[in-house]
Amino acid sequence: MKTLVVYSSRTGNTKKVADAIYEIMPEGSKIAPVADDPIFMDYDFIALGFWVDKGLPDRKAQEYMRKIKGKKVGLFMTLGADSDSEHADICIEHASEMVRSNNNLIGHFICQGKVNPKLIKFFEKLPPDHSHALTPERIALHERASTHPDQEDLRNAQAKFKEILAKIVVSSATGNNS
Repeated sequence: MKTLVVYSSRTGNTKKVADAIYEIMPEGSKIAPVADDPIFMDYDFIALGFWVDKGLPDRKAQEYMRKIKGKKVGLFMTLGADSDSEHADICIEHASEMVRSNNNLIGHFICQGKVNPKLIKFFEKLPPDHSHALTPERIALHERASTHPDQEDLRNAQAKFKEILAKIVVSSATGNNS
């Protein structure tokens, strides 16, 4: 099975996850940043990664997603929020909807990642009643996020994508291409 790992990364979080996923892909797989606009038509499976910007995949990832049609896709995303938060669930659902309309979404992986320091500086200037103001809780969240993705996150990403690949192999063996 020919696989393509394509990712958009701003601070290096998503690239780390992409590299870990690529390590477990079958021989002959390719990895590329979304900025290279890799050709995906010759691949059976696409692992597509992005960072979250205002609750959605970043702009470059969205542009690439719109091009993909008729493929088996697995998504992975990084964000500053906790990976098991309601916000993370909403973000992955938005991305899933974008992909699902034209493709077969096989699964996804969510990973917390450090927040861009420039963004934290911006948050410092926000009024206390703003949803992104640097409250003690938000400061603690950024501190937790600064340690991710860690080795456990990368192992979890690999495990999830091994599951996704297994689903594809089983569906191909049974003749079920959904």
